[in-house]
Amino acid sequence: MTDPIAFDSITSRFALPLLYTGQAHKEAFVNEALIRTDVLLHCAVEGERATPPENSEDGRAWIVADSASGDWSGRDGTIACRAAGNWIFITPRDGMRVFDRSSGRDRLFFGSWRKASAIPEPVGGSTVDGEARAAITNLVASLQAVGILPSA
Repeated sequence: MTDPIAFDSITSRFALPLLYTGQAHKEAFVNEALIRTDVLLHCAVEGERATPPENSEDGRAWIVADSASGDWSGRDGTIACRAAGNWIFITPRDGMRVFDRSSGRDRLFFGSWRKASAIPEPVGGSTVDGEARAAITNLVASLQAVGILPSA
């Protein structure tokens, strides 16, 4: 028979609170875990900002910008979500993607939040290949349509 597993107080990836046998107020830990899970499933943020919005609805989330202030002070780079009138902060992990509603495109976390740069359409050159330019233009348009690249 194997030894019982000893759990930490939180999960290793997203710090979801774990329960202990006989723990009082289990509903508080379960509710926090459910709120964090709700934020992370198909995560979408309203945008990125350094100050909390004055009148935020529960369930809305933002990427906390550098030099954050107010209730977000010291939480740069995290995801701030409003829940039950309070802010819950989630530390992103490398590879995490969120949909940024303000720009209509994905953001990727890899040490910091990243977004794709605009790619200019091909111009110039000594030999113009219309078919190649059309193919590149269509490729860029497709990447913009799915939110990988910003619209020009």
